Amino acid sequence: MSATVPSGSSGDPSHHWFQHTVFYEVLVRGFFDANDDGTGDLAGLRAKLDYLQWLGIDCLWLLPFNPSPMRDGGYDVSDFFQVHPDYGTIGDLVALVEDAHRRGIRVIADLVINHTSDQHPWFVESRSSRTNPKADWYVWNDDDKRWPEARVVFADVERSNWTFDDTRKQYYWHRFYSHQPDLNYDNPEVAEAMLEVVRFWLDLGLDGFRLDAVPYLFQRDGTSGEHLPETHAYVRRIRKQLDAEYPGRILLAEANGWPADVADYFGTGDECHLCFHFPLMPRLFTAVRREQRYPVTEILSQTPEIPDGCQWAIFLRNHDELTLEQVTDEERDYLFAEYAKDPRMKRHMGIGRRLAPLLDGDRRLAELLYALLLSLPGSPVVYYGDEILMGDNIYLGDRDSVRTPMQWSPDRNGGFSRADFARLYLPPLMDPVYGYGAVNVEAQMRNPGSFLHWLRGMLVQRRSLPVLGVGRMEVLDCPNPSILAFVRSGEVLEASIAAVPSTGQEPAVPVSTGQEPAVPVSTGQEPAVPGHRSQAVLCVHNLSRFAQPALLDLAPWEGMRPVEVLGRVPFPAVGAEPYPLALGPYGYSWFELSASVEPLGAQEP
Repeated sequence: MSATVPSGSSGDPSHHWFQHTVFYEVLVRGFFDANDDGTGDLAGLRAKLDYLQWLGIDCLWLLPFNPSPMRDGGYDVSDFFQVHPDYGTIGDLVALVEDAHRRGIRVIADLVINHTSDQHPWFVESRSSRTNPKADWYVWNDDDKRWPEARVVFADVERSNWTFDDTRKQYYWHRFYSHQPDLNYDNPEVAEAMLEVVRFWLDLGLDGFRLDAVPYLFQRDGTSGEHLPETHAYVRRIRKQLDAEYPGRILLAEANGWPADVADYFGTGDECHLCFHFPLMPRLFTAVRREQRYPVTEILSQTPEIPDGCQWAIFLRNHDELTLEQVTDEERDYLFAEYAKDPRMKRHMGIGRRLAPLLDGDRRLAELLYALLLSLPGSPVVYYGDEILMGDNIYLGDRDSVRTPMQWSPDRNGGFSRADFARLYLPPLMDPVYGYGAVNVEAQMRNPGSFLHWLRGMLVQRRSLPVLGVGRMEVLDCPNPSILAFVRSGEVLEASIAAVPSTGQEPAVPVSTGQEPAVPVSTGQEPAVPGHRSQAVLCVHNLSRFAQPALLDLAPWEGMRPVEVLGRVPFPAVGAEPYPLALGPYGYSWFELSASVEPLGAQEP
């Protein structure tokens, strides 16, 4: 990973804001209900922007907000150019984006690019006959035998990727649910129509898109129908449009595959700006259960270098199941045995649980995993509610187990809505451990020792360490397999986090944190490029439930002194021998490696 100013399609550093960004994934209907109809809405999300600014979020990622029959949480879109009436209007979306920009928060949204709902007018017309103007907008065939090499993604609920349509008397192709027919990107009209969708929402102020299910856009005989050259060519076409007309806007690829395959979606810096690193996530959970770093270091060793101006997006949990597609059968069985002891916890090829229940409510373990998330290479994504360690409801269908209402207070409906309980889109959690009476934002904001305050403080510290966004990573040798230690180092811009581009309203304001970020310690080295400085951060993590010793090979940094980031406490200088440290159960420490700091004992008591 590059440690210098990226050289992608633009030399403007502000266009690479996503490399230092903490994303916050939010379910609009599950966040806050402003009109008391039982469903969260855009006005409700807008009303909570002060909270998100206080937390230190840089960019909101909105799950689908388009009109939809809601048979798949909105991923079955029935109109690409409107807002679901339950969520508000296009005007509400524009107001949200403008208010977010004033607070220094960007906004991206899901672009469901692969398929539509079977109730979309395009499909209704396409299925009506074999000769209508949109007859070829979807993928039709006379039988269901073509492309047998393509796997069925939801094999637990769908037996085939083909479904027979009684109206047209043909089969249509779908990689997901049968009510989600795939668009035919071999039709130039379809390809242009989706580019119009992109332009429409970017013109309204969105800062980019997450490309949903992007590997499946094209089908070819004798292939799996994934990661095809034609798909990459179309992504490049979208990117070219962004670079030409909307510089500084981004594309984030949802491509669930091995790192070498997914890295192709960066292209040569001319496809997506970010890609999710799906295989890393289950291996973090494997590592803390086995109390060994090897699952993590092994997948990192298989992760290729990516072009300048690109970034991985990394996460612990999201709106889907904890997917186990990119693990071996043995690893999958192990993870099911450890994290899904009740069969109702399983969803498709994964586990439908939130972070806190996965960890049996162990806050120490939650802190350790977040410390890893915030220090590993990539831009971290926080799922709404995980900042207060919300729970889940495994008795709800499909993936609704992790999409319950945000818990704002111990009041009625968890402060999410004043509607009658029966009108809520999903019931809030009411169990004694994770219910809104026990876990809510109001209580944690009043408690300085809460997980919410801890995470907010970590985001402050991460902002003061831009090398965590763009620096190289070097995993350190350590005889203790329970210790995962690495150094992030490189040249960083003095002002690495650019302001949100002007939208014609008030200028963006910096996020108020209530405390000053830690002042970086001088390394005593002259910057290689004007406006740059060198930075190196040592990150040490104990994956064991027991206290562990660590002997670290820090020879390249001999003579430098580690300064603990959270307390700015200088530790003894690095010598020729391996550097000794001790960490408590699930402990972690970040140190800035400094060549210029006062000797030990020189500080005021």
